[in-house]
Amino acid sequence: QVQLVQSGGGLVQTGGSLRLSCAASGSIFRINALYWYRQAPGKQRELVATITSSGRTIYANSVKGRFTISRDNAETTAYLQMNTLEPEDTAVYYCKANLIRTPGTPPYDYWGQGTQVTVSS
Repeated sequence: QVQLVQSGGGLVQTGGSLRLSCAASGSIFRINALYWYRQAPGKQRELVATITSSGRTIYANSVKGRFTISRDNAETTAYLQMNTLEPEDTAVYYCKANLIRTPGTPPYDYWGQGTQVTVSS
């Protein structure tokens, strides 16, 4: 059993900041990478940020310079620090972990439940 539990969503004004968390729990051998996605109504799900097991980070151009993805010391929790928020950032944000449950088994993607982020003017 593997679970990704998200927290930190909410309502914020334009220019404000918000910090999202994604905690992985259960039987996990190794997390290969952690991702943040977002999906606005009527739009396809968009990859926002990636952090690999080596610590490499990748960002979508739309959030580069404003958002920061990170991990805790145990590398079981992912964070997304969102600064200088804009109404265009309004969406449901999802975390995803690509992980291996036991050695020698193939990796698999696990998704968080999603959390609403609303940026108002």
